[in-house]
Amino acid sequence: MKIRRLFGFVLATIFLYAACKKDPSSPSDPDPEPIDTSMVEMIPYELVYNLHFPKPEPIPEDNQMFYERIWLGRKLFYDERLSNTGESCASCHFQSQGFAMDGVSEADKGLTSLPLVNLAWNKNFMWSGRIFGTLEDVMYVEVTERFHTDMEKINAIEEYRLMFRKYYGVKTITEHDLAKALAQFLRTLISKNTKFDRVLLGQEVLSPQEELGRQLYFGERGDCFHCHTILFTSDNALHVNGLDAEYNKEIDYGYYNVSKNPEDKGRFRTPNLRNIALKNTFMHDGRFSTLREVVEFYNSKVNLVPNIDPVMLKPNRVDGKLNLEEYEIDALVAFLHTFTDYDMIADTAFSNPNF
Repeated sequence: MKIRRLFGFVLATIFLYAACKKDPSSPSDPDPEPIDTSMVEMIPYELVYNLHFPKPEPIPEDNQMFYERIWLGRKLFYDERLSNTGESCASCHFQSQGFAMDGVSEADKGLTSLPLVNLAWNKNFMWSGRIFGTLEDVMYVEVTERFHTDMEKINAIEEYRLMFRKYYGVKTITEHDLAKALAQFLRTLISKNTKFDRVLLGQEVLSPQEELGRQLYFGERGDCFHCHTILFTSDNALHVNGLDAEYNKEIDYGYYNVSKNPEDKGRFRTPNLRNIALKNTFMHDGRFSTLREVVEFYNSKVNLVPNIDPVMLKPNRVDGKLNLEEYEIDALVAFLHTFTDYDMIADTAFSNPNF
């Protein structure tokens, strides 16, 4: 009897060992959801921009652009499930307002939304310049720190699981994968057909008032072009423009919140002026409600703080101020309206695909 029991135990052990060593790819293995991580053949995408634009920043090798990935990023951009509060990227970046927003974001401590325009050429991001790198870096921060995206929730969405398998070859979606897809869509948000672009291409002419504004903008008297450059209307650098004499809110400190260097108090990234006329709130905290108020600030209200940018102290200025005539202010405002890209705000390739 003891021998029989011992023989039975040995047989059971052998069968158990054999089961454990079984080939995991065997068709007889139980698998409630077989995972196919093979990628589909996708259609390559090249960024479309005017010949007078320079080349954009290099795209990371692991996130080369394809139409299918852009479509995925576009869906995510408008999907409220990306957050835990019912917000989406589009909640603060409306196509009708040049992918910006009037008002301020309480979730962002009262900051206005910078326009998501021509970001493919940027290295510095956010008002304070707190992110330096690629669009993938920016979107990773947005996913992890702004939205605190619930990845279990995202992975439970069958449509996204399938799309990420087919377009990125991943079994489980991570925050980095979301950032890659979102960056794909954001790179396509290119403004290239404003009236000013058409003037540069010889396809249209400015009105006399707009032409005066252009001369002021690109001349030493108006002196806008040193920071708001000719094509992208931003040098993508950080400057102290004398907006505040004292800093009353945390967000007013700008890059100082990143560097803790007193020289960086009030230092902000130069905003893109494309589609600026579609907005009603200006500066980092939305303190101005018209473009004329913005120009009037530079004309007569600049604060001579110790660390003000040298460009604000050029010989044509008096105490950092422009001292323009009223008609010149009007002309500058008229010229700023030529930066509006009506094609971009109407392009269905950028609209919500979930409806």
